[in-house]
Amino acid sequence: MKSATMTGVRPAAQAGRFYPASSVRLQSDVNDYLAGAVPPEGPVPKAVIAPHAGYVYSGSVAAAAFVRLGPAHGRIRRAVVIGPSHYEEFDGMVTSGMEAFATPLGVVPVDRAAREDVLGLPQVSVYEPAHQPEHCLEVELPFLQTVLDEFTLVPLLVGRAGAAEVAEVLDRLWGARRRVWW
Repeated sequence: MKSATMTGVRPAAQAGRFYPASSVRLQSDVNDYLAGAVPPEGPVPKAVIAPHAGYVYSGSVAAAAFVRLGPAHGRIRRAVVIGPSHYEEFDGMVTSGMEAFATPLGVVPVDRAAREDVLGLPQVSVYEPAHQPEHCLEVELPFLQTVLDEFTLVPLLVGRAGAAEVAEVLDRLWGARRRVWW
């Protein structure tokens, strides 16, 4: 098993670039984007797909995805956030060994048990250099920090991985037979 041995908090690498570095401004922007989103109808989805560009380009579209989680804000306890690696190349998927991820809105703890569980799969490893500069997961966190109550994070970057490899990770984290994730 490839155990995660790093500790500490992964700092917000893209605050001030992809989204505001000021916690007050960031919270105001996220609240405005969410307020402008169409209120959700129907059941809370098990997954959302949201863009990960700078907020000026993608904030309103991201809000439209994340606002759908609001009705389950007190039930969702874990967010599995998956995105493409923009800065490093690698096979499979990589997670971070850090204990938490920071944004200007605070610190989100990593779900260590879930991380260790997926590290039991051959396509998942810890590779910190891919996470250090990456924006795709980081820009999603302020939305999650706003629409959810307390939750943990499973951060995963995808490199050269096939759909079956990603599906196996999701099945491990969600349970192939579970209909809900909270």
